[in-house]
Amino acid sequence: MRNSRYFRRHKLKFAVFIVVALAVVATQSGWLNSGVKSAQQNQPGLYAIDHFIDGDTIAVNMNGSVETIRMIGVDTPETHRPKTPVQCYGPVAANYTKSLIGSNRVRLQADNLDTNRDRYGRLLRYVYLPDGRLVEDQLIARGYGFAYTLFPFEKKPQFVAKQAAAKQANVGLWGACSVTVDSSGREQTNAISTN
Repeated sequence: MRNSRYFRRHKLKFAVFIVVALAVVATQSGWLNSGVKSAQQNQPGLYAIDHFIDGDTIAVNMNGSVETIRMIGVDTPETHRPKTPVQCYGPVAANYTKSLIGSNRVRLQADNLDTNRDRYGRLLRYVYLPDGRLVEDQLIARGYGFAYTLFPFEKKPQFVAKQAAAKQANVGLWGACSVTVDSSGREQTNAISTN
């Protein structure tokens, strides 16, 4: 009788304890985290990567059709552009984009100031990870690419500021490569020596 009175008085505390214990076990086992990640990956509007092309270009599966996506506002050193040698930090930037996105699905966003497609027929889009990070922003801030300012786009001031900070900190290509500006104003790195 005494035990049942004790249990009734502390029933709420006991229930809270059980819920907290189950949450701790679910989190430590990874079950809760995998459920959240799965939910993030299956949000409407997220597209699976079909393949990676280079540091600033990916191909996604858009409802059964593969589209090439050229990231808005960033230009990474070249890795396989016709008549252009592989440039310093090009392979590193391509590998960074691949590791940053990994097997994640991506959210794509157009820019009101930019065109829908470039002259090569590629869709021009901002590329977001499921956690909200902007891939272009990550590339520029960490010195894997340049702010590509030859065309108008909404995030130009943000990208220019990120590039200035990366350049000042001498990170990425700013510390590893010789950077030149061509006659159109496009920044690029030196060719990788094949000797």
